[in-house]
Amino acid sequence: MSQRPPWSRATGLLRRLALDITPLRVSRDFRLVWSGVFVSELGYQFTRVALYIQVYALTHSTAAIGFLGLTGLVGQALGTLVAASFIDAHDRRRTLAWTQVALAVVTSGLLATSLGGSPHLWMLYALAAGIWFIGAIESPARNAMTPRLVGKDLIPSALALYQVLWQTVQIAGPALGGVLIAATSPAWAYGIDLVSYTALLGAAIAMHPMPPEPGVEPATGLRAAGEGLRYLKNDRLLRSTLVIDLVAMVFGLPAALFPAIAITQFHRGTTVVGLLFAAPAVGALLQALAGGWVKHVRRQGDVVIWAVVGWGAAITAFGVVGSHLWLALFFLAVAGAADVISAIFRSTILQVSVPDELRGRIASIFMLVVSGGPKLGDLEAGLVASAFTPTISVISGGIACMVGAVVVAARYPELRRYRAELPTAE
Repeated sequence: MSQRPPWSRATGLLRRLALDITPLRVSRDFRLVWSGVFVSELGYQFTRVALYIQVYALTHSTAAIGFLGLTGLVGQALGTLVAASFIDAHDRRRTLAWTQVALAVVTSGLLATSLGGSPHLWMLYALAAGIWFIGAIESPARNAMTPRLVGKDLIPSALALYQVLWQTVQIAGPALGGVLIAATSPAWAYGIDLVSYTALLGAAIAMHPMPPEPGVEPATGLRAAGEGLRYLKNDRLLRSTLVIDLVAMVFGLPAALFPAIAITQFHRGTTVVGLLFAAPAVGALLQALAGGWVKHVRRQGDVVIWAVVGWGAAITAFGVVGSHLWLALFFLAVAGAADVISAIFRSTILQVSVPDELRGRIASIFMLVVSGGPKLGDLEAGLVASAFTPTISVISGGIACMVGAVVVAARYPELRRYRAELPTAE
């Protein structure tokens, strides 16, 4: 029996690692949504940078910028409550379309206040909260579409494609937005974001309708929100994915310390701060581009646990490298790659295990945790750094993340035992 030549084995390995674009090929509606999200999220990054710049220009206070994040979290929490009350009882395509109109209206408010001169700080806070409020409705409605757009077998590949999207816009968007605002004004950034919403609005209009599945009458109002919370309370597997993500974000995310670390650990300036923020996204993007293997993984719960352990280990290593900047950037990139792996499989477990009539409500709760965790992480990192040093905060947070992942694995054996059903044919 002849052996396969080395080049053939290498080609097979590359094919297994390469990003699987099958969801884009086989599903017209997924292709529409993915493309629309790419454009609209790229536009949102312009608004995000513009808000930071405007708030700092008005106040010269980093605390004021931090409060911008807090108002966004409040807006998202309120939006989650609203989303849970109706999102699974209505056509998700229609919800997606109307949220784009609402986001365009709020962004028009930002544009108008910026064209009128120096805006009031409270107006920027209120409009930023409005964006997060609407996003808390739009995002879970869109995420809940995925299983019906691509089928269960392709969910990991579809989520890997979304990770490529997120990481690309988070690298390119702030850089392009910063250059544009430096050359013009924040109003131009808001104008570009306003135009970008037409991409996802057009995609939603062109899609097939997506009403609740036949024979299912999802609840509305407070009863609907209560059903979602009860389901999450009774499903230990889903709850474990939320808890382990909170552990990773609260203890292992030192982004709030990057400005201080650039000075105290690397003895550099603001240029290094930008590199520190970009490094995890670069690692995440590279991992997502090599994400073809995710569709072959059956022990997805184990992978989530080890990914969070890897995240904590990489953050710990980042803290102990001293003044070796490029080594520090390497470990931050490794951390970003581990985070993408965890995100893909946590989202896959949600999409596969939750019934369609509850998927929007559960997704909205997950989005609140994913967005709120980093803000709690900023608080934890800042408090520990104030009591000790930024380096001690990073190292202790990374170690706490690893220990926390082990504790979650022991406390929730359902996560360790979870096995995915793999497709029978490629």
